[in-house]
Amino acid sequence: MAKNKKKRNKSYTGADAAITKPVITKISAVNRSKVGQWWFDNKKIAKPILIISGIVIFIVIIILQIIQLAN
Repeated sequence: MAKNKKKRNKSYTGADAAITKPVITKISAVNRSKVGQWWFDNKKIAKPILIISGIVIFIVIIILQIIQLAN
């Protein structure tokens, strides 16, 4: 009796592979103010900048207080 050949169960992912996943576009209809819309659009850029600037301002205030105590 001949041995059965094992079937391939892994999907092909090469350059010629067919794209099977559909592209899903999510749209949300929300009424926002101008500031709210700007924040929604620029959140990824603005949030780290605001955090870093807050930390820098906090450090500057601490250094100024230490200098004022030293005098």
